[in-house]
Order: sequence, then C-alpha cells, then structure tokens
Amino acid sequence: MPLCPACTKAGTGSADRDPVRLGDVLPVTAAALRASGRGPAPVPSPRTGAPMTCRYCGGRARWHRTTGDRWVAIEPGVRPVAGVPRGRRWYIAGDGTAVHLHGAVPADTCRVSHFDVCPARRRAA
Repeated sequence: MPLCPACTKAGTGSADRDPVRLGDVLPVTAAALRASGRGPAPVPSPRTGAPMTCRYCGGRARWHRTTGDRWVAIEPGVRPVAGVPRGRRWYIAGDGTAVHLHGAVPADTCRVSHFDVCPARRRAA
C-alpha cells in the first residue's frame, strides 16, 4: 500500500507494509488492557448524570447536559415547585437532559442547581 508523502518522510511505516484493520487491533488492545488490570474507565449513564463534588462546600451533585448544550450541576432529590423561584427550576428528562421548568402547577416537583443552593457561595456573596 503506498504511503502519503508525510508518512514516508516521518518514517512511520514502509511502502510494502499492509494496512492494519481496526477490527483486528481493537480486540487485542482490549485484551491487553484487561490483562494489565487497567480496563477502560467507566462511562456514566447519561440518564443519571456524572457525579461531582463542589470544590467550595464539598457538597455532592450530578452534572447534566442542558438543552442549550451546556452543563449544570443538579442537586440530588426533588423539591416542591412552590418553594423554588421561577427560573431556578429544573426537570431531568428521560434521557438525562436538564430542562428549565418554566410553568408548573404548585403541587409539582422540580430539581435545583447546586450553584443556586451552595452554602459556601451564598456566604461569599
């Protein structure tokens, strides 16, 4: 298989070397990682969010992607909508996306961002 000029100059291979199929390399790499005891890092479920610890107060929350393709740390548990100001209410959709909950019945529940209730941030303000 002919190599491109950049690969030829870099000495990354020889022109007579056959290409390596990805399907042949991945199983061998996975087996080598398992044998070394360093398996792949666990990937958090998008539905539950990735755990985080606040660097200011040490509180725990979970990162969720928002509909605007940003990330927000959501406190564990739900709260009554009546006790959370409008604009601070979040709903976690079935796919784990955090959605601003604008209109709600007072009997509904919602989630809040950790940054809105962090005790260390409130003391500093």
